[in-house]
Amino acid sequence: MIAKSKQSLSNVTSKKCNLNKNNFKFSSTFYKFYFMKVILSIMLIFTCFQMFSQSNDIQTAQDLVHRIAPDYSSQIVFIQKEASNFKDYYELKTEQNQLFITANNANSMAVGFNEYLQKYCHVTVSWYVNDQIALPQVMPIILMNERTEARVSQRFFLNYCTFGYTMTWWNWQDWERFIDWMALNGVNLPLAITGQEKVWLDVWKQFGLKDEEIRSYFTGPAYLPWHRMSNIDHWEGPLPMSWINAQAELQQKIVARERAFNMKPVLPAFAGHVPQSLKRIYPNINITSLGEWGDFDQEYQSYFLDSFDPLFAKIQKAYLEAQTKRFGTDHIYGIDPFNEVTPPSWEPEYLASVSNNLYQSLTNVDPDATWLQMTWIFFFARHNWTNERIEAFLKAVPQDKMLLLDYYCENTEVWKQTESYFGQPYIWSYLGNFGGNTVLEGNLKDIDTKIENVIQQGGPNLWGLGATLEGFGNNRMIYEYVLEKAWKNTTSSDYTKVYAQSVSGQSDIALEQAWHLMEDKIYNGISDVGHGDLTNSKPVMEHNYNWTVRQEYFYDNKDLLKVWELMLQSDAQTDTYYFDLTSVGKQVLGNYFPIIRDKFAIAFYERDEAKIKELGASMLQLMYDIDRLLAANANTLLGEWLEDAKSMGENKIEQDYYEANARRIITTWGGEGRGLNDYANRSIAGLMRDYYAARWQIFVNEVLKAVQNGEEYSNELVIDQVDAFAWEWTSQHQLYNAKPVGSTKEISRELFNTYAPLILEGN
Repeated sequence: MIAKSKQSLSNVTSKKCNLNKNNFKFSSTFYKFYFMKVILSIMLIFTCFQMFSQSNDIQTAQDLVHRIAPDYSSQIVFIQKEASNFKDYYELKTEQNQLFITANNANSMAVGFNEYLQKYCHVTVSWYVNDQIALPQVMPIILMNERTEARVSQRFFLNYCTFGYTMTWWNWQDWERFIDWMALNGVNLPLAITGQEKVWLDVWKQFGLKDEEIRSYFTGPAYLPWHRMSNIDHWEGPLPMSWINAQAELQQKIVARERAFNMKPVLPAFAGHVPQSLKRIYPNINITSLGEWGDFDQEYQSYFLDSFDPLFAKIQKAYLEAQTKRFGTDHIYGIDPFNEVTPPSWEPEYLASVSNNLYQSLTNVDPDATWLQMTWIFFFARHNWTNERIEAFLKAVPQDKMLLLDYYCENTEVWKQTESYFGQPYIWSYLGNFGGNTVLEGNLKDIDTKIENVIQQGGPNLWGLGATLEGFGNNRMIYEYVLEKAWKNTTSSDYTKVYAQSVSGQSDIALEQAWHLMEDKIYNGISDVGHGDLTNSKPVMEHNYNWTVRQEYFYDNKDLLKVWELMLQSDAQTDTYYFDLTSVGKQVLGNYFPIIRDKFAIAFYERDEAKIKELGASMLQLMYDIDRLLAANANTLLGEWLEDAKSMGENKIEQDYYEANARRIITTWGGEGRGLNDYANRSIAGLMRDYYAARWQIFVNEVLKAVQNGEEYSNELVIDQVDAFAWEWTSQHQLYNAKPVGSTKEISRELFNTYAPLILEGN
């Protein structure tokens, strides 16, 4: 401004100008100084924030050690350093009898700690809170330093269904152990859907619905995953207010701990599922029934609000704001429209519009939002979800703002069928379990091959690996192997050897041979819907009753018998060893059951009354023996499942309600005799004796009566009796042991000696 002045330069003015110049120089110096102070302050704040963040990560890792290996806590030092290439990594080294774990964050520190536990301490940490961790008295040393970098950035875990089949009755202690397990195995993208009913209760009240009709819109606790996925409404509602409040409090603990481990909890968002009663307040809204699902009556159908309706964005905004206020956000949201239901239109333009509108409703509230979409729908209804429709649906969302879960890759890799999801990022996922079924199944070698192939050939939009199991039935080590592959190119044979040693606590020839045989001979099939032992099927003379229980395995039971024999030779005493011993023994006996049943059927066709009595007794005795084996393990007890459910109740009415809910989800599933009966079948103590064996007892009695009376046998009448018995059982209150009874090893050895000769002889 001084330079541009057009005034005359008198002496006075000159003096003034000189003064102004001096002031300007002073001001310039002052502002430079002030600016530098601001920069330094910002740098100091950033440094303090970084130090605080590092301090938090190190504290989180130290707390993990205190929970998992408290005796080692004074000898483990965590150091946080960023990698030059921004990849997750960890380094291990021993100096002066201390273990130093250097990593970029708490999650990587946990993975490094787990590597040390498995490889050097020969310790495996289970996801079950009941399982104890047996550490060497002296910390092993590392002779050569190790450095490992993550091969993929995203490691996903969980499935909507897991929250019904496994986690329904979990308390904080269960969750704390499980989150530790996820951290140890490098999970950084967990599904986090607990407690959302509290948010929805507040939202639907904002839109004029009454408390009672909202709680009646929700299902019972164990069925909430399918309500959340827009499959069913109302079933076993109204949901108690005590449940809604307690689960919201639990979710706050869950997401806080997950974030402490640098995980990004995947929270839900509004996908269009609304109460039908919303029409009472907004008579002109465009809602459509999503149709029948799972053989439920029309009154339990769900309703979908068209994303074009002006109310859609308002509900999305209300939900995201309420959820963020209560649970925070990491800007990634699980939205799964049309899961196992039919959209209002299959036109590509319509599907693209739905997708775009959904995404816009997210970013209008959270501009940083990413949409996580499971691609089960593309597998489940592949004949309808053509590539043209899939591409329209995916490309309506901006690049890298929709992350796909390739849900069931052991069966079908959808990325291969869709040009790697037409460029949108995706996560290769292993499912492995349906309904919490407890059969031994999986294919370690196939997992190895497929993961190495997708890492090499899957394109730059492969962002991660994950697992989408429906329940914690069995085969934990397979999920740990999938997550291991996110960090290292470990072969299946190398992994099973390390696992066998970690189960035993030392080098164990018998156990290593057993697990080599498991990898080579037993784990050679893939999971599928309805896999279960025939013992768990409704009784029938041939094959199995229906698709929800199909005994199907791809190995020789004599090979599995050999695995059982080798495991019995081990001197291991860990909880994981006893669980594996139980699982293998149960499976050997479960595989033998159809042989007796088939002989029973022959005896019936020959009208051999004596043989019918003998073989009928043998079938039932085998089931009682399986029950006795299961009863010796803390993780295979009906009693624990039911007692955990009842513990949620604040009064007798709620306790009975939760117990019935817990009984039904694992037996009848829906109503009496409906299509999903036995979908969540599982071999656990109490259920095997008093439910499955009781159903087969009805069958044996009716077959014997028909032969004795010279009458026609009617399997339909037997099934009617079985269905009536099953539904009545779900309302009973018989107590079952919630603690193990007997010695797993002694019972296993006794049953092996009893049944091995019969199995080897084919009798």
